[in-house]
Amino acid sequence: MQLKNIALIAALALAPLAMYAQDATPTPGKNDYNINQRKVDQQKRIANGVRSGELTAGETSHLEHQEAGINKEERGMRAQDNGHLTKQDRKTIHQQQNQESRRIYRDKHNDKVQK
Repeated sequence: MQLKNIALIAALALAPLAMYAQDATPTPGKNDYNINQRKVDQQKRIANGVRSGELTAGETSHLEHQEAGINKEERGMRAQDNGHLTKQDRKTIHQQQNQESRRIYRDKHNDKVQK
């Protein structure tokens, strides 16, 4: 039980760092606001789910891992185009964020709760 709580706290503590680690890339374009804002919003939704007990440690870990994967892919896309995202890159990221949003909703609204 204690180990689950420690893992959950560690995942939540490291999640914001993963978001801001991206700041080393060049300035995002004007169309990247929605992508960045959704990252923030989804992190808030995950944190709220943890606080309310709607997300278990395993669900939280999985969601954070998925978020990190999306962020890593975005950094790779930017690296290929001198720090910019193409229209297709943005479309791909939006689709991934939509899928992640559905995962967050599904995990928060299933019968599993943090004990």
